[in-house]
Amino acid sequence: MLCSKLFPVAVLLGASAAQNATLRYMPFGDSITEIVCWRAKLWEKLKPTEWGSVDWVGSGRVENNCGDSTYDRDNEGHSGFLAIDIANRKQLVGWLQRNPADVITMHLGTNDIVQQNKPINDIIAAFTTLVGVMRDSNPNMKIIVAQIIPMGFGSYNTQIQNLNKAIPTWAQGLNKTESPIWVVDQYTGFSGTTDLRDGVHPNAAGDDKMANVWYPALVNALQVAQAQKQAAAAKQVEVPFTA
Repeated sequence: MLCSKLFPVAVLLGASAAQNATLRYMPFGDSITEIVCWRAKLWEKLKPTEWGSVDWVGSGRVENNCGDSTYDRDNEGHSGFLAIDIANRKQLVGWLQRNPADVITMHLGTNDIVQQNKPINDIIAAFTTLVGVMRDSNPNMKIIVAQIIPMGFGSYNTQIQNLNKAIPTWAQGLNKTESPIWVVDQYTGFSGTTDLRDGVHPNAAGDDKMANVWYPALVNALQVAQAQKQAAAAKQVEVPFTA
């Protein structure tokens, strides 16, 4: 009889744990994350799947008149911001305190190169600081880092390619089982001529390309994060059997 009394408690605890397992995703970056429509397109791709209920988080809701009033606009894109400045000013600390996340995508470095011609090593060092902040916020953070898109003007793409070449080795060096870093290539196949609306930000075709690159990586990260949360929740709801 004692077992039958414990069963409803286990059910209630299980429901609570499932609720606590809701995943939170933060799109993080500069204006190429903020004033764009790849977020809307990515949300639309996720919506009919099991990941349609993921909570997108961030302090901003700006976009680019994407024509979808239903998608979750929350993001942490900041137009004009440098990765180096975000790291040095510890801005991500507060952003993650206010909006904790389980999964984060990062497309950063464009302004470091275009605005101030920062050395690649300094940008990579800033990335290291930012990953540390992410893991301080959540030791199990799942991190997706982009090799960034090209520009449509100037001679910046040489440095952008240099940054992109440095990212995989950097990511491998910081990879952790509990907090993996995946690298996605947003540069290859993206045209600085036909996929940008203003030489910097993606047009509709560019948004499609970016969403399509993010999608499989994000789904994979969400799967890993969910499995980890469910395993942790299962341990919390175990009820000893008593005959």
